[in-house]
Order: sequence, then C-alpha cells, then structure tokens
Amino acid sequence: MRFLLRLPQAHLRKLSCSMSVLMGSKQFLEFCLLPSFAVSSSSSSSPSPSYSPGRQLSSVSRRIRPVLASRPVSKNSPFHQRTNGLSSYTSISRVPTPVDPEEEADKRGVSSKLVTLRRKLAEQGIDAQNCPPGQYSGLICPTCGGGDSLEKSLSLFIASDGSSATWNCFRGKCGLKGGVKADGRLPFAEPKEKVEKKVTVESLELEPLCDEIQEYFAARAISGKTLERNRVMQKRIGDQIVIAFTYWQRGELVSCKYRYLTKKFFQERDTRRIFYGLDDIEKASEIIIVEGEIDKLAMEEAGFRNCVSVPDGAPASVSSKETPPEKDTKYKFLWNCNDYLKKASRIVIATDGDGPGQALGEELARRLGKERCWRVIWPKKNEEEHFKDANELLMSEGPHLVKEAILNAEPYPIQGLFAFKDFFDEIDAFYHRTHGYEYGVSTGWKTLDNFYSVVPGELTVVTGVPNSGKSEWIDALLCNLNHSVGWKFALCSMENKVRDHGRKLLEKHVQKPFFDANYGRAVQRMNVEELEEGKEWLNDTFSLIRCEMDSLPNIEWVLERAKAAVLRYGIRGLVIDPYNELDHQRTTRQTETEYVSQMLTKIKRFSQHHSCHVWFVAHPKQLQQWDGSAPNLYDISGSAHFINKCDNGIVIHRNRDEKAGPLDLVQICVRKVRNKVAGQIGDAYLCYDRATGLYSDSPETPEMRLNKRH
Repeated sequence: MRFLLRLPQAHLRKLSCSMSVLMGSKQFLEFCLLPSFAVSSSSSSSPSPSYSPGRQLSSVSRRIRPVLASRPVSKNSPFHQRTNGLSSYTSISRVPTPVDPEEEADKRGVSSKLVTLRRKLAEQGIDAQNCPPGQYSGLICPTCGGGDSLEKSLSLFIASDGSSATWNCFRGKCGLKGGVKADGRLPFAEPKEKVEKKVTVESLELEPLCDEIQEYFAARAISGKTLERNRVMQKRIGDQIVIAFTYWQRGELVSCKYRYLTKKFFQERDTRRIFYGLDDIEKASEIIIVEGEIDKLAMEEAGFRNCVSVPDGAPASVSSKETPPEKDTKYKFLWNCNDYLKKASRIVIATDGDGPGQALGEELARRLGKERCWRVIWPKKNEEEHFKDANELLMSEGPHLVKEAILNAEPYPIQGLFAFKDFFDEIDAFYHRTHGYEYGVSTGWKTLDNFYSVVPGELTVVTGVPNSGKSEWIDALLCNLNHSVGWKFALCSMENKVRDHGRKLLEKHVQKPFFDANYGRAVQRMNVEELEEGKEWLNDTFSLIRCEMDSLPNIEWVLERAKAAVLRYGIRGLVIDPYNELDHQRTTRQTETEYVSQMLTKIKRFSQHHSCHVWFVAHPKQLQQWDGSAPNLYDISGSAHFINKCDNGIVIHRNRDEKAGPLDLVQICVRKVRNKVAGQIGDAYLCYDRATGLYSDSPETPEMRLNKRH
C-alpha cells in the first residue's frame, strides 16, 4: 500500500469516489491515518510499541486527510470503525476557520448595497443580477437593444463596495450614458451643455486694422475693401498685434478667431461654432467651402462672395467612425449652420490639396451628401506639384485662374457612379488599338477565327456530349495562345489526373506522342531531351488549382486561387473544367437557376476585373433519344443562364458514325458571340490528330469529304 503515498491528488480523488469499498480494509485505514508507525499484518488490537496515544499525525496524513474526508464523517461510515484500538483517530472532522467580525459586517454591508443598487438598475431597464462588483460587464442596451445584431454594447461598471454603478452604450447611434448610487440619491445627471458666451467688439477689445496688418494682407493679394466688408479686425495681446477674424450670424458677433503673423491660431472659448462668413450664404443655392479664413477672402477677390470657411482647419485623416449629428462635436459647426446648408443644391468643396485638406473634403462630403457636392482640383504649379489652396493660386496666377478652378469643379466621386469621361482614356486606347487585343487574339485556326477570337475579360462556356473532346480542344487552344502571344494560364481541371493532363499538353507542345502506344501509330515518341524542355515549358506556362482535401472546392475557393495566380504568375486565362465537379453550396430557398446566375456573375466579375479570359466547361443534361447531332447551349444541365450570361457559347461535336462522315473531323459550333468585333455565330471544322492531340484547319466540310469518298 505504500505506493499510494506517491500518487497525485487527482488519483486519490478518484479513489475517494469508491471509498465505501476501500474503507472496508482496516489496513488501508491504518495506513492513511497512521503513516508514522508500521501497521501489523496480524489482527491484533494492541497498538504498536512505537506509537504513543498523544502523538500528532504526520504531515503526510494531513495532506491526505482533506482528500479522503471532504466533510464530517458519519458514525455509520467505515471511517468510524475502530482499528487497532485507536479510538481517538477513528473520526475526522474539519477544524473551524476563525471569523473576523468586522470583515463579516463589511460583507453584509456590501451585499445590502448590491441589492439596492441592482433594484435601481432594474428601474433603469438594466438587468445586473449576474454582474459582479469591481469589474466591467457587457449587456444589451435598454435603449437601442444592441441594434440588428443584438450587440452587447452597454458597458456596466459596479463599484467594488456596491456603492454605485455607471453605464455607457458604445453604439454610435445610441450613446446612452448614466449612473446611479445605492445611498438613495438621484442618478448621476448628464453633464450640462456649456452655456455660450456672449461677445461684442467692445468686450473683446477689437480695433481697426493698422497699416502693418493691411500690408500683410496686401502681400497676399487681399484688398482693403474685402477686409472691410468681412470686418477683419485686430487685437493687442501684450506687445503683439494679432489678426481677429470675426464670426457673425444675422448681424450678431458670436465668435472670434485670432491669428498671429507667425500662423499660430486660437479662438474665443465657449462661443458658438459656425462657418466664417456664414451670412454670405444665407440665401445662396450654390456655396463654396474652403479650409481657412484667408482662402475665403481670396475667393471674394476672384468674385465669389457665396463662400464660407470651416472654423477649425483640417483633420489629419478621414475618420472610420459613423458619428450621429448630435454627438459630432468635431463638426458641430455643420449642424449649427444646417438651416443655411439645407437650402444649397450645389456645394463646391475647395479645401487644400494636401492630405489633411482632402480628408476634410471627405468628412464634409459624407455629412453634407456627396450627391450635391463638387470638388476643386487645384491646377499644377509645375510638373510635380499642384497649387495648395485658393490664396496661393491667387498670389501666383491672379483671380482669373481661381475663378476657372471653381467653374471647372468636378462632381464629388460616389462609389459605383461614374461619368463617361472617367473612361475616355480607355476608349481612346481601344480606338487606337493600343493594347493589341481589341479584336481579340487569334485562336491559331484560320477557319475558326472568322467566328471566334479570344478577348481578355470575357467568359466562354464550352459544352458537348461526353467524349467529344471539349477538354482536348481547350488544351490545344491554350497551347496556340501561348505560342502566339505568350499567355499563361491557370488550370482547374478536376476530371484529369495531373500526370495525364501533363501528357496531353506535352504532346501538343512537342508535337510527338508521349508513349509508344497504339494511339501513336508509327510516329516516334518524344525523347528525353524533348521531355525535359517540355517540362520547363509546362512549369512556365501553367499553374494548377487543385483541392487536396476530401471535399470539393466551391467557386469562391477557385476564384481566390485564380486571383493569386494573376498577381503571382501573371496569368491571362483560367479554365474551370467541369461545372459538375464543383461544390455547389446554396441555401434551401435558393433554386439552382438562381445559384447558377450568381455563380456566373462572380466569374464574370473576376474575368473583367483581372482582364482574364475564362473558359467554363459544362456538360449537357442527359439527352433523350439522341440522334447523334450536336446539342445546343440550352441543353446544358442546370440552367439557361449558361447561355444567357456568357459572352461566348461554343459546342464541341465529333462525328461517331463513319457513314455520316470522317471520324477525325471536329465541328466547332459557335452558338453565341456577344461582342460582334470578336466574332459571329457559325461553324468551323478542324481535323484532330489522335497521335499528338493537335487540331488543324480543315478546308472541307463533312459533306465535301463524304462526297469525295463516294
């Protein structure tokens, strides 16, 4: 039994679960309770000579005791049985822990406060029953309910002594704040809004401009008449004179902003925040917003009085938060001037051309509504720089260029909304055939080029009955494109083993069979040198998209890898072969027609965005009473969207009846061409070489070759 002393406590706990069995052994009881003396193997009831009744239990027994006796032992328990006459150690109980009366009183006080506090929180609609004191808890806000996502946006903090609680909802559209105390006093009041300070010219000790300040403005092309109309004044601070830009609203002075000649600014505190020059736009339907007071004066020199300036300059960057108007303290001047702004149908944003200025323009446009905003692009100063703002342009080029810049303001960009002029460069390149692929790339077969050519950014759906050579023809087309224009491709071919697909491509590239097999006839197979050269070509030309997991890939997975291949290897074409090998995950309420439509839309967006041609192979449905003729695109299994959404639709058909025509003749049926520049509907015929997998132009139709045979 000595091995039990070395067991971990976890094992001893397992033993305690079956204690009623173990306690039946008095040797086990003696061992656990009296490890300091040897337990006799005999049934004698006399104590060992080495034991004395007053002796304390060893440290080992004290370690084991809490495990074996987690609560007082019943008299009926095997623990209560006398063994070896040791009556003083047959019952084990816990020793009471000393209690501090003051600590117990504090605990009762905290508990009483918590009960009161939680009741008051419940009156506010906040359930805090499971919120422990001394830490923050996330809850559903009683005001906004967490929005559509049921977010736990309310942060509740209960003081560790249970005396108070505060809460704050972090959802931007809510912002609930408050607090409550347990001592019976009213909930914490929201901080009161600051009282606006009333100011006058006299109280601010403003005075007319001195000659020095007027000369400063004259150097910046601002006339005395403009300064007088805008009531620009000055203020003496110590031994310095600062410029005072006075802010008026309906004839009342509401604020003032000061500028040292060193371009250091400060404003009157606790005054109303409005646009500078606000009264100039009171009845205007078209207004101009600039970044600084001097720019507002420069606009007036160029003939525009319907101009205002923001009071606080520009932010460092665009904020990522969506802040509600009533909490939007940084741009409070917008909401204070809303009665003026809502009348404007056209707002020209003429902020500075630097980063902060553009950020300010974005912040203004997103609050005012981009649909009624235009933006000014300042003209170039030289080959590398643009003019920064209105005053710099006025000083350098005069008022006529400032006016021209305002009149040429462009609509503020709205995501997804464009003007045709945004694409004029692309249209010009298309007209002059700058890229060289405007008519499409030749397939390598003259008879087929009359009907079909490969245009970057288009989707071609290829179908045909099984064993018609759909994949073989696409492989041959890819080889032709690589040899003629050097395109690279990604292959998601799920029906082919890699080695078999590699063999087919190598045969077309080397133009020799891979094996000395029956299909090769008398043609000599490729040698080792040709194989090694072909392997390098394979690796340089093709990337493989293959799912090594047990599950099938879905279209999103395939397109993500294709995008990576575009960026990493510069592919210009993608083959997905075939449709029925993909994992088609759709919701229970989504029909296959709806699913196919969405899938083809995703493929087309990928194709257009990456200027990559996509060939998508789809098998036809089971044809009843098939007569051997070529199927059409509406026979594709799944949906008519295969023909509706594709740019090009091709059916590959091979004759299987010698009486109907030669077996090596392949019919390429072009059944849809959206882009008339790239082709037209019609049939082309190619001869298939079974030994090398190559296709070549056939000058004869099946009927002509059949007539020759007869």
